[in-house]
Amino acid sequence: METTDHTDPVIHIDPTLCTGCRRCAGVCPVGAIEGLPGEPQTVNADRCVFCGQCVQICSVYASDWADSSPQEAAVRRHTRLRERDMPADIGEPLFAAYYSYSLNKVTNMMNKSGQLRIVQCAPAIRVSLAEEFGMPFGTLTPGKMAAALRRLGFDRVYDTNFGADVTIMEEGTELIRRVTEGGPLPMFTSCCPAWVRFAEIEYPDLLDHLSSCKSPMQMVGALVKTYGAQLDAVEPANIYSVAIMPCTCKQFECDRPEMESDGYRDVDAVLTTRELAYWIKQRGIDFMSLPDEEFDSPLGQYSGAGTIFGVTGGVMEAAIRTGYELLTNEKLPKLQLDFVRGEEGIRVAEVQVGELQLKVAVVAGLQHAYQLLDRVQAGECDYHFIEVMGCPAGCISGGGQPKLMLEKHKMEAYRARKSSIYGHDAASQVRKSHENPFIIKLYDEFLGEPLGHVSHHLLHTTFHKRGPGRQSLSRDASTEGNNDYSLH
Repeated sequence: METTDHTDPVIHIDPTLCTGCRRCAGVCPVGAIEGLPGEPQTVNADRCVFCGQCVQICSVYASDWADSSPQEAAVRRHTRLRERDMPADIGEPLFAAYYSYSLNKVTNMMNKSGQLRIVQCAPAIRVSLAEEFGMPFGTLTPGKMAAALRRLGFDRVYDTNFGADVTIMEEGTELIRRVTEGGPLPMFTSCCPAWVRFAEIEYPDLLDHLSSCKSPMQMVGALVKTYGAQLDAVEPANIYSVAIMPCTCKQFECDRPEMESDGYRDVDAVLTTRELAYWIKQRGIDFMSLPDEEFDSPLGQYSGAGTIFGVTGGVMEAAIRTGYELLTNEKLPKLQLDFVRGEEGIRVAEVQVGELQLKVAVVAGLQHAYQLLDRVQAGECDYHFIEVMGCPAGCISGGGQPKLMLEKHKMEAYRARKSSIYGHDAASQVRKSHENPFIIKLYDEFLGEPLGHVSHHLLHTTFHKRGPGRQSLSRDASTEGNNDYSLH
């Protein structure tokens, strides 16, 4: 289905496979799955935010077509794979709910000569990719991931975590400016494309409350074709930039018309965690036998604060680590901020930052966002800063992550991935974005200052109304926390 704003759909349901169990409808945060029980469901692409939770929960798959000959069964399967633009040698079942693939497009482009092939990886990938190769949930493998990407043909292996550090510099400065000089409050994060699309459809009158920052993925993309191009002495036109993401909405974000600078797309293509795993297997790479290799400098060096963007509350925690020190000129006494860490739902807190009583909220799962947004519309929300993530545990539970059939395994995976993310942060030598030496160098040599002219041109964006919005649909959503915290 084509949307009224001419956006190509990302999420699909095969009507020949769907049994109408409506498990997908049960996890859709925006009511975009339509159909009667027992009948094939459809996706209302005008309402869908492309989070992919329906793909994760779908358990109905094509049989081996036992009523057909082996040759006929192979032909029928190959036809479906081609319709979904999936690699022909994928061996897993074909589920009724699925998302659009980009792997064939990327592998074809990788064979083009005369280009610098660059890849970036989101923080959630390094704690989930190994699961596709039989390792325990949450196994941390950044080094093997970097090694695999080089063997797939990439010339530079960069990290979206670097972009997360840049985001904190820009978004933190933007928040401080709004609080101290005036501006729409509360300010919402803008890292999650499903959340941004949700706001554009459901609450277009509140778009000025979103941070103007591009997501970390798009920031790295913009820097790859400017700062990175200068360092490599290569023309931006000769750079092919790929992002590996846990999210099924990232290709939509990548394709937004405004996500370009000076005529060049920030990011050329996006692959999910599962697509990367398929590709590694397709090439016969023994992932678990790979050596640990480093990411390339400078756009591959990151702080612990950049790492925790992969979990709910991570953006908020990273922002407080930097914002506290920028506002007070004092060292933050404790870097582990447990009051913003948690599970699906809403968490709120008041944080003493010097003389400012900073009121913050963290939302995990878009179905919980209605409550706060209705209050903002009514002028009854006095928070300063709100983080919103579309998926229940943040990016580690994204629609493009390894598919787990049992709810018990899903919960175990979420806990293990989150623990691994926080452990990676705790083990980092640098745990605050503004102390990352490569971030300091970026601003000294290229950007100048946060929210400056160059940053505004490359790293900030605009959002657009995609629907008429609607009246209050506030759902019951409990809040956790609502406590006062002093960081002294």
